[in-house]
Amino acid sequence: MITDEYRVDGEVGIITGAGRGIGKAIALALAEAGADVILAARSRDQIEQTADEIHKLGRKAFAVPTDVAKEDQIAKLVDKAFSAFEKIDILCNCAGTLLLRPVAILPGVKLPGWEAAGDELDKPQTLEDWNRVMDTNLTSAFLFAKALGPHMIRRRKGKVINISSIGANQGLSYNSAYNVSKAGLSVFTRCLASEWAPFGINVNAIAPGLTNTIMIKPLVADPKTKQNKLKDIPLGRLGEPREVALLALFLASSASSYITGQIITIDGGVMGRGPDI
Repeated sequence: MITDEYRVDGEVGIITGAGRGIGKAIALALAEAGADVILAARSRDQIEQTADEIHKLGRKAFAVPTDVAKEDQIAKLVDKAFSAFEKIDILCNCAGTLLLRPVAILPGVKLPGWEAAGDELDKPQTLEDWNRVMDTNLTSAFLFAKALGPHMIRRRKGKVINISSIGANQGLSYNSAYNVSKAGLSVFTRCLASEWAPFGINVNAIAPGLTNTIMIKPLVADPKTKQNKLKDIPLGRLGEPREVALLALFLASSASSYITGQIITIDGGVMGRGPDI
């Protein structure tokens, strides 16, 4: 049956950022479609909750507290994954962090989006801020590729899914670190896809727009700001983590076997819309 091609029965996936939001939704979707999963995030309580929900679906799930910006912790997670399952078929890099700060202090200036930045406008980004965002959003994907690449290449099989953002193609005020990290992740996706294609490994990214997660709460906390954001979305609403997860499931399944090196947008029409005339 055609729906069989959208299943991932017996496959094993590592999902970072799996304690909440898009990462959790992807972990649940993969489990519903037949996969066993290793759940990574810094918060033990959150990933253990996700694991409990997956166990109720009849699949195996291991919660491994991990700081994805630390190479030694990634190595330990991968070792635990192989000890438990002896293979990894799917990698979903979902861990991410958002920073809303200007590069330099902007006295008296209120550019679009200033409501979301709030008091942070008085605090310019530090090098520590910049590095934290880059390490979490971009370098972590590189480190996981380094850790799992030899295994996938040896097996000539694997699906890698990176969660980028439409911000990768936008120059928004106060979002420089986040947007640059996501732009880097999109390009890294394309580069890795080219390197690994001869070995039957598919590498793609999903670029969500505003999605109903804890991360975007600062962007929609102010009712006026939220309304302005929704006006920019042709479908007139936020996306839901489940909607992103179903796209990730497609990319993890054999139904997407001829797709690699792509950045697939799911944003309610934002990037397809030209300026109003």
